[in-house]
Amino acid sequence: MTDGPWLVVGLGNPGAQYAGNRHNVGQMVLDELARRTGSTWKAAGRAQAVAAEGRLGVLPGGVPGPRVVLAKPTTYMNVSGGPVSALAQYYDVPVERTILVHDELDIPFADVRLKRGGGEGGHNGLRDTTKALGSKDYVRVRVGVGRPPGRMDAADFVLRDFAKVELKELAWLVDRAADAVEAAVVKGLEAAQLEFHTRT
Repeated sequence: MTDGPWLVVGLGNPGAQYAGNRHNVGQMVLDELARRTGSTWKAAGRAQAVAAEGRLGVLPGGVPGPRVVLAKPTTYMNVSGGPVSALAQYYDVPVERTILVHDELDIPFADVRLKRGGGEGGHNGLRDTTKALGSKDYVRVRVGVGRPPGRMDAADFVLRDFAKVELKELAWLVDRAADAVEAAVVKGLEAAQLEFHTRT
């Protein structure tokens, strides 16, 4: 079990018109993780996704970190489950070693939280993934994008690009979320939660 890979999936929508949306922050994080592992994106078998394989982080004694399969579905967000399930089957990854990185309205912008299981909070990408996997027991790295202003519809809000003031912190947020994924893989979920949920 400890020798098997982790599957880390960044949720989002395909196409250049969506690339900068709040809804696509999960895929921004995956691009950063691919950069860290020095891996390149390739078509992932029959799964509707691109994947990159490598080792993430460093274990004690300078040993390279665990094997990871990084993936970005090429489907729309609300049908993410099919690609995630196909990737998990193809790479033989159990749900306990599957991590989804996604935007989260219920967390302030620039905060990052981790949890295993729980509800989907109206997030269609999570809901479809839970249905496809038949389990809620995957890890979620929740990247805070904040609440929509005034009476703006939540769906409209997440399908807009980050505001100019947010863009100043976006690179830092993406880096921090990538750190959270790395911590979960290398140190375990509880240690990662302690690190990222504690205010300093």
